[in-house]
Amino acid sequence: MATTRVATTHWAGSLMEGSGTVALESSGVGTFDVNWPSRAETPNGRTSPEELIAAAHSSCFSMALSHGLAGAGTPPETVDTQASVTFQPGEGITGIVLSVKARVPGLSADGFQEAARAAKENCPVSKALAGVTITLEAELLD
Repeated sequence: MATTRVATTHWAGSLMEGSGTVALESSGVGTFDVNWPSRAETPNGRTSPEELIAAAHSSCFSMALSHGLAGAGTPPETVDTQASVTFQPGEGITGIVLSVKARVPGLSADGFQEAARAAKENCPVSKALAGVTITLEAELLD
């Protein structure tokens, strides 16, 4: 069954001087402030499209990896993923680094690398971001 999630943004003013709010409508978990300086300079308590993409990518990848590992008979104890999305004004998103550390009893380091690569390739958010270089750093914890 397909699902649809909804977020809305209200923006007022020009790009450089304006500001807005992003509301996570489907979940209702919050409304977040956005503006150009929070995107191109420092966050100062505001989010950005890139941070929201990083949140989506890290959670999607973690779910895909967990599912793949469990399906192969080696369910993880923990999966911790950081997604770092780089934005260059004038160019756009120039790259994403997925850094994952996981504790998976009974899995070899090579098996973990293979599972992490498969999750990176098959995660729906990775597929949606196919036009961007996505780098994977994967570490299996003892």
